[in-house]
Amino acid sequence: MDPAQRRWGGEPEPEPPTPHWEQGARPGGPAPPAAAPPSRRKHRVFFWCFLAVQILFIVWIVTGIAAVSGTPAECQGLTGNDLQLCKDARDVGAAIGVGFIVGLWVAVDFILALTYSIHRLTRR
Repeated sequence: MDPAQRRWGGEPEPEPPTPHWEQGARPGGPAPPAAAPPSRRKHRVFFWCFLAVQILFIVWIVTGIAAVSGTPAECQGLTGNDLQLCKDARDVGAAIGVGFIVGLWVAVDFILALTYSIHRLTRR
């Protein structure tokens, strides 16, 4: 041994005590902490899928409303009350179509939320 490691009496210096977190579990003592898993970056797949579904529904509604603007080809040549009736019928059809899309949107979001909740519960 190195002379710097010896004590005055020629005995080797004792090793420092092991900290309690490095010792094994002792009865009545604290349990050693579990090893932390390596840090991984969250991928957030569900978040991006959710956003993609929202964008698809918004695009669907906007294109549906844009397709209804202007005078329809079926109403060409009509005048007076007939023209107004034709335009009103088109507007009612557009409102029903947009209402259907919104209802479908709500149903899909509900299913996505339920699926995500079940997924989170199984990960606990």
